Amino acid sequence: MIKLKTLIWTIAMPLLQCGIVFAQRRANEPNVGEAAGGCAVCGAGLGAMILVPILLTALNIALLVWVARDAKARGMDNSVLWMALVLFTSVLGLVIYIFSRPQGELIQCPHCGNKRLRLSAKCPTCGNA
Repeated sequence: MIKLKTLIWTIAMPLLQCGIVFAQRRANEPNVGEAAGGCAVCGAGLGAMILVPILLTALNIALLVWVARDAKARGMDNSVLWMALVLFTSVLGLVIYIFSRPQGELIQCPHCGNKRLRLSAKCPTCGNA
């Protein structure tokens, strides 16, 4: 949790500072009224243009990691192919994966501690029954 907060502040603070710099006007510029407010909006828009792709990329990476772990826990040998499908087709690939994966309850393996399907004969990680 602390690392996540540090990461957020590491990304958010430069973006906020960038917005503040764009919102300020120079001392020798005449006061143009509405233009100064418009520049503040421009600075906020620039921060959003940088922040939104970063957040979407982080969300996509988290989704790929989840698909790989879930496929491994359910005993599927082709987790890399499922990751590639979700990477290239995004939400459509995720829906295809969710409907085609083996259904069942995931439990913790008593030997290695990783998750596996309750009905599977052996753990996909350690191979124990």
